[in-house]
Amino acid sequence: MVEKAEFSVTFCHPKYWLLWLGVGLMRLTQLLPLPMQMWLGKMLGRFAKKVAGSRVHTAKRNIELCFPDMPAQEQAHLLNRNFEETGKAIFDIANAWWWSDAKVQRHMTIKGQEHVEQTLANGQGVILFAVHCLPLEMGARIFGQFQPGIGVYRPHNNPLMEYLQVNGRLRSNKGLVPKRDLRQMVRSLRAPDVIWYTADQDFGRSSAVFIPFFNVPDAATITGATTLAKLGKAKVLPFVVERNSDDKGYTIEVQAPLDNFPGANEVEDAIRGNQIIESIINRNRAQYMWLHRRFKTRPNQDDPSLYQ
Repeated sequence: MVEKAEFSVTFCHPKYWLLWLGVGLMRLTQLLPLPMQMWLGKMLGRFAKKVAGSRVHTAKRNIELCFPDMPAQEQAHLLNRNFEETGKAIFDIANAWWWSDAKVQRHMTIKGQEHVEQTLANGQGVILFAVHCLPLEMGARIFGQFQPGIGVYRPHNNPLMEYLQVNGRLRSNKGLVPKRDLRQMVRSLRAPDVIWYTADQDFGRSSAVFIPFFNVPDAATITGATTLAKLGKAKVLPFVVERNSDDKGYTIEVQAPLDNFPGANEVEDAIRGNQIIESIINRNRAQYMWLHRRFKTRPNQDDPSLYQ
């Protein structure tokens, strides 16, 4: 488990100077009020939509596949809103990593923390069942104001970015666990402790079942929640985070532990999990990460891509 961000003198090498410049500029934006940050993010998102051709195609196709009955005009509006919200997410990350606790607390609303406290008091670990919504980094930082937990993450390939993300995420977590380290996740849950878990992206064919996700009948979906809940003797609690509609703050909600989970088998659990994910996304569709190729893995390797 990663419990400390290790700085290296190699980060002073000229190859990192441009990245350091970007970090410096983002740190300066901390001086701006949140609504101004969000306005700048919206403008960045609009610009990104004009230049990020492949990502625009992916997001557009995901929306078409998930909401085939949505009128074309509404799909286009959702796509535009999604890129605006994606631009805002840049500032969400900066705020999550660098805001003081006092500033976080001035901009946050927390609902359902009693579910976490009661589960831990019962001696059971907590699996926060989250989705890749755009303000997720800020959600973790807010959650850490009352119950720091264990973050499950993918180590970054760039050493400096790895240092920055570990340093930022440890502002609200006790430690970070690479997403493939199942043993450490189970150990943390049995402590008992809190870990984050997401099952809404396409992680390939390994350990996946093909089940419905919105209107796609055969989306590759991992079944790790069942494994973690069984081995960790833990409860699964759906987790929601939203950027408020007025762009002046953030709200997180932890829902009650799922009854009868794990259930009869991992496929039924995964179907139930996708239904929960859909309900969370539907609360604020524009703030979901539609840019990910959610349906890139097909049931049969010879099936044509849904993104052609």
